[in-house]
Amino acid sequence: MQEWPRWATEQVHVQSPHKEWQRRGARLCQELDATLARWLVAPTEHVGSTAVPGLAAKPIIDVQAAVVDLGCAEAIAQELSGADWHLVPPELDARPWRRFLVHAVDERRAAHLHLVEAGSARWAQQLAFRDALRADPALVRGYAALKEALAAEHATDREAYTAGKADFVRRVLNERS
Repeated sequence: MQEWPRWATEQVHVQSPHKEWQRRGARLCQELDATLARWLVAPTEHVGSTAVPGLAAKPIIDVQAAVVDLGCAEAIAQELSGADWHLVPPELDARPWRRFLVHAVDERRAAHLHLVEAGSARWAQQLAFRDALRADPALVRGYAALKEALAAEHATDREAYTAGKADFVRRVLNERS
């Protein structure tokens, strides 16, 4: 049996919003823009719940970076490996539209980097969902309640937690298109 790193199996924990999340996200985007400039075709974006002021979230900064194609993921992982970033193998991530890296600090997830092809539908959807939440406090409250319920129900199953949010996300994106 394979021994997983602690960050790979840590529980889902949603906590109250923290003002520092937006500053950390902006700082991480700037750092990644500088480090990964040769691969990026647009500025790195802070996405996910920590990018929405006032939204309860897992205390993990999610950012997405636009690249020409996903074939650069190994080179990016190599560039970031000294800073404790880990490329999740695509067959484990099971999301063919991205390559996924986890930044670990003290063996815990601190950030996620989603590499997405520039101009892809997924790039636009992530930004549209984030922006819809930023513009609608009622939507934020509804999403926070859902996330807290899912975290309580699926604390040990990140995939189930994520899957449980899919209908909400789809509904918001459909209403905004």
